[in-house]
Amino acid sequence: MKATMLNSMGDDNTVASAARVSFHKQASEFTEEQNHKLIKYLADHGHYSPFGHCFASFHVKAPVFVRSQLVKHEYLRMNEVSRRYVDTSPEFYEPKVWRGRATDKKQGSGEEVDDTEKWLYDTYKVTVEECLSSYEYLLEKGVAPEMARMVLPQSMYTEWYWSGSLDAFANMCKLRCKPDTQEETRLIANQISEQMLEKFPVSWSALVK
Repeated sequence: MKATMLNSMGDDNTVASAARVSFHKQASEFTEEQNHKLIKYLADHGHYSPFGHCFASFHVKAPVFVRSQLVKHEYLRMNEVSRRYVDTSPEFYEPKVWRGRATDKKQGSGEEVDDTEKWLYDTYKVTVEECLSSYEYLLEKGVAPEMARMVLPQSMYTEWYWSGSLDAFANMCKLRCKPDTQEETRLIANQISEQMLEKFPVSWSALVK
């Protein structure tokens, strides 16, 4: 699983200038300290529109079940590899451990489930192989890819382009980077957060704190 920043637009000064334009001013007319102070003020007081002038685009590769959770967030644009048009052999996610059901809440994971004998892993592996075999059989029989894909499991990897403003990605990461979120989803969110912090250090720190 991986999220890679493809490109970005703007920087911390873009945010400061967007806020200062109300007074017909720009960030270049103020000290770095003053601009940083303004950015932190904007984030602390919910003035998010200046952050909307900075954008980033990512290429994400993750299982379908991760994609399904992440793309629920508003204001982020997504274009995905389509199994209507692509019928190459898919890849599948393989968990390193099996987490048990949480006992203190209705959703989420608990302690690791013992799989010393590899029964859980073998069951998963056989199931995935059967799904793949069924998919390939349907294609061989002339079934359209858009229908053959119905037998593929949620553990199948998919890829998509994901773009949005600084504040939109921050809203997603504030929710998905929390320790009680699903581990696989959190992995992608953390990767995005790390790259955004490098590109927009002051603004990102102010938004996700």
